[in-house]
Amino acid sequence: MLTSDLIELTNLILRQKAEGQTIEVKAAHDGCPKRLYDTLSSFSNQDDGGTIVFGLDEKRDFAPVGVYDLQDLQKSVTEQCNQMEPPVRAVFTAAEVEGHPICSAEIPGVDFAERPCYYKGKGRTKGSYVRVGDADLPMTDYELYSFEAFRKHLHDAERPIERAAMNTLDENQIQSYLLQKRIERPGFAQLTEEQALEMLNITCGGVPTLAAVMNFCVYPQGYLPQLAITAVVVPGTQIGDHDGNDPRFLDNKRLEGTIKNMVDGAITFCKRNMKVQTIIDPETGKRKDRTEYPIEAIREAVLNALIHRDYSPLTEGTPVQINFFADRLEIHSPGGLYGRMTVEQLGVARPDQRNPALAVMTEVLVGAENRYSGIPTIRREMAAHHLPEPVFENRRDEFVVTFYNTQTVETAAEKTTNVTLLDFCRIARSRKEIAAFLGLKTASYAMERYIRPLLEEGKLEMTIPSKPKSTHQKYRAVE
Repeated sequence: MLTSDLIELTNLILRQKAEGQTIEVKAAHDGCPKRLYDTLSSFSNQDDGGTIVFGLDEKRDFAPVGVYDLQDLQKSVTEQCNQMEPPVRAVFTAAEVEGHPICSAEIPGVDFAERPCYYKGKGRTKGSYVRVGDADLPMTDYELYSFEAFRKHLHDAERPIERAAMNTLDENQIQSYLLQKRIERPGFAQLTEEQALEMLNITCGGVPTLAAVMNFCVYPQGYLPQLAITAVVVPGTQIGDHDGNDPRFLDNKRLEGTIKNMVDGAITFCKRNMKVQTIIDPETGKRKDRTEYPIEAIREAVLNALIHRDYSPLTEGTPVQINFFADRLEIHSPGGLYGRMTVEQLGVARPDQRNPALAVMTEVLVGAENRYSGIPTIRREMAAHHLPEPVFENRRDEFVVTFYNTQTVETAAEKTTNVTLLDFCRIARSRKEIAAFLGLKTASYAMERYIRPLLEEGKLEMTIPSKPKSTHQKYRAVE
């Protein structure tokens, strides 16, 4: 960070009077803050890292108070950085604001394979933190496990379900699946059935795997009760919305069975609860029904939720959820995005697969393409229905896809946000900078909810209009 960048960042904090996803403020006029470990951990554990600004006092409305000694501060902060595992390598910058010395420490995000970064004095379990808005929160057991699973290439869908018996699996389906694989791979014909079952991850040590139970078992939920789908229709826009006379849920269904059964059941449920619009073709005069949301987009989202969800013991008590609201449809999948994948890369990059064996099975049994085409299909189908782009959110313990059924109306709060955002964008900003400014976790949501509407209204402009998807693209307020 250049001195001018630090001055600009400080002025932004003074205007906002707030911290954020990548900004932490510390008063250091009486000495170096003693415990920076939580923030060092949380910034290191996110892709964009973060910046600690020393010399502003949050208790005094973020007023500049300066730092006690620039040289000693940097030394003391570095000593705390060395107490982290892996050690944090902060980059310092100093400047003067309103006659006070200010210092920043940029904390880079560590590589995903090295996470979590934690304070050695507390250990990995208690010393690992994650940034949520402007707060540093202890990592959950699931978050800690997700890093371990990625690093060790653990695939929980391939773990044996000890209670499951082979005679509870559909023998005809298994034989059909084996036959298809033998046709595709003639070498399979040379294997015994026991060897083939092991190689195809249907069994592990002779015991049915979770993937096999979810695809071939006559009743998977007998062994894994919560690996199902819960689907509800809410009369308003939030869970619990009703006027006292209406029921809390207009429809409420638990969908069970194999993955194929649940996908089929989800589509039936959604069709039953969607509005249907009749459209007359002006040229042919033929009538055509159009559902509130595109069926193919829903199918892809439900398939993704079931195939790519987290199947670890820490999440097997959480079902996939389908929530219908008056203005939107949400599909919740337990577990965040796997590995290094980010929301911005969805549909573009080839992701690491959390459940490769299960994905291969569903390719044959359910017709899932397994070609990374699901996200592009969802986007294409929503556009064809003249609906807003779907919103993808990678939350702490779940991945959520949201379909809106109409262009949302700008609220008074959003108008205020847009005015503040336009002021922020008097200097050209990237999507990530805007997302951080708004306190949003994903740049894609910031793009769809705030940036794109302002571009369409002519209130924002691109710095590289000839390359709208450029990684160097920034957005500037139109004067």
